[in-house]
Amino acid sequence: MLAKTDGIFLVRFVRETITNFINGKNTSLPDNYSKDFNEKRGVFVTLNKFPSGDLRGCIGLPYPEKPLIDAVRDAACSAARDPRFPPLTKEELDRITIEISVLTEPEKIGFKGEKLLDKIEPEKDGLILKRAWFSGLFLPQVWDQLPDKKDFLENLCYKAGLSDKDAWKTADIFRFRVQAFKEKEPNGEIL
Repeated sequence: MLAKTDGIFLVRFVRETITNFINGKNTSLPDNYSKDFNEKRGVFVTLNKFPSGDLRGCIGLPYPEKPLIDAVRDAACSAARDPRFPPLTKEELDRITIEISVLTEPEKIGFKGEKLLDKIEPEKDGLILKRAWFSGLFLPQVWDQLPDKKDFLENLCYKAGLSDKDAWKTADIFRFRVQAFKEKEPNGEIL
C-alpha cells in the first residue's frame, strides 16, 4: 500500500514525464523518491479530457515486471501515444487529468462459466481475460460504465478481440485490485 504522499509524487512525476516526452526531453529520476518505488509493480496511466472526462489515453504494464518508478515512466510516455488516439500535444497538457492505478499481482480465478460470476466483486476487481492468443484487461474503474457482471465480461471479450460475447465462460480470468491516485483537475488537487 502506497502512502498518499507517494501517490501525489507519482501523479506529478507522470505529468513531468509526459511534458518532457512531448518536448523531446528525458525525465531523470529524483534522488529522494520512496524506496517503495523500487518494488516491481504493475501500473496503468490514464489520461482523461477535462472537464468532460472522456478517455484520451490509457496504457500500462499489468504484471510486476519492472520497478514501479520505471513502469510509471514507461506507461506515461505510452499513454501520451496511445494508438487509439492522435499523439498528445503540448496544447492539450493543460486540458487533461492524470490518473495512476498501481496494481496488485493478477491472480487466476479458478472458476469458469456462470460460477465465475459469484467470484467477481464489482468496483473492486480489475479483470484480465485470456483465451489462446487473445487478451483484454479492464481496470476496476470500468465498473462505473459497465456495472452488470455479464456486460462487463462480454465487453471484455470484445476488447480482447473475441467476436463471441460468451467467450468469458471458457476463458482464463485473472483478477487484480488497484490503488488509484488522480488529479481533480489539470495540475490540481490529487485524490
